[in-house]
Amino acid sequence: MRCPFCANDDTQVKDSRPTEDNTAIRRRRQCTSCGARFTTFERVQLREITVVKSDDAREPFDRSKIEQSVTLACRKRGIDREKIDQLVSGVQRQVETSGEPEVSSLAIGEMVMDGLRQLDSVAYIRFASVYRAFNEARDFEEFAGTVQDVAASEGGNG
Repeated sequence: MRCPFCANDDTQVKDSRPTEDNTAIRRRRQCTSCGARFTTFERVQLREITVVKSDDAREPFDRSKIEQSVTLACRKRGIDREKIDQLVSGVQRQVETSGEPEVSSLAIGEMVMDGLRQLDSVAYIRFASVYRAFNEARDFEEFAGTVQDVAASEGGNG
């Protein structure tokens, strides 16, 4: 593993342990050249998945894109990092176990929305505003009204 600080190729694993949800191995590493320490995560990848974008462009599935979007939606919401990782791992698992070599970005977006709806209503609305391209305040109002209805009927956090 290359050191992110000095780009040396020789690093040593100092500690390994599973994450709380057992979907990854967390490794603490130290560079033999500069002595810097850093963390890496090792995750299972069942097979190569291609994401089909709305413009029919295709690209390899990238977990970090989902993680970045969910983290942004959850920003300043006090949501535990482990809960975000569990949501992202759940979406990744759904994509990989679908049995399909290709999955639409729309399907992935819906999986993320389902997870966020259960996790936090504000993060859910934030993600939806980008995912569904809200253009006016009215779009937020209408969507928030449906979120409140769902939260009331499910006893959620709306």
